[in-house]
Amino acid sequence: MPPGKPAGSRIGRSVNGDELIGTAVVPDGVELRLMRNDSDFAIFLQSIELMSTDLSASEEALAIMACEHLGDRPAPQLLIGGYGMGFTLRAALAALGEDASVTVAELVPEIIEWARGPMRELTAGCLDDPRVVLIMDDVAMLIDAAWEGYDAILLDVDNGPEGLTRRLNDYLYSRCGLNAALNALKPTGILAIWSADPDPAFTAQLQRAGFKVTEASVTARPDGEGTCHHIWFASKGSAAPSQLALTRP
Repeated sequence: MPPGKPAGSRIGRSVNGDELIGTAVVPDGVELRLMRNDSDFAIFLQSIELMSTDLSASEEALAIMACEHLGDRPAPQLLIGGYGMGFTLRAALAALGEDASVTVAELVPEIIEWARGPMRELTAGCLDDPRVVLIMDDVAMLIDAAWEGYDAILLDVDNGPEGLTRRLNDYLYSRCGLNAALNALKPTGILAIWSADPDPAFTAQLQRAGFKVTEASVTARPDGEGTCHHIWFASKGSAAPSQLALTRP
């Protein structure tokens, strides 16, 4: 574990005895490894388990609770960054109607290759759903390019505001990144952010950016046991913001 890493992080089991399925390098970041242990898969950064098939409940909750916040608005437009193991995408598709559209931004090509290859049974065809548009690029680029384009933006990028895999991910959680998200959301839209741990300073930053914030603590395991993860639901007011100059690092 990196020095000072909070106890609530997605900390990995030992990889001893697990089968290495593939590796990938995050652009401007680190090497990831896809491991399999019997029927379970996990993606590791060194000894840190970034995501796994047996710790999926909070990633599903990110989508389920965000869709509950949206209510029954017609033809909702969602942006999800990134794909991960697809738990958030599949939960969103199950919660949304046929008139919805879901854009998925994934930066690492191997993540999608793994989804369509060794994890295809888990993927269950979600990437081929007609409501889904997959874009192989940084989700920050899509957010920066949008103006009141999305009803909801769902972010499960890195480890939350305290990142591990890529320094440029910090932009998403910065003042400029949050201003970009505010501009990209439709009036009354929702920015939902997954994190390994709560972060009161980030809550305050969301509020300073102009969001109305609620928070939830959700268990990582489907059985409700074990580690809890954190989700922010940041609501945009009905008044449209003035467009802000955005400066990327």
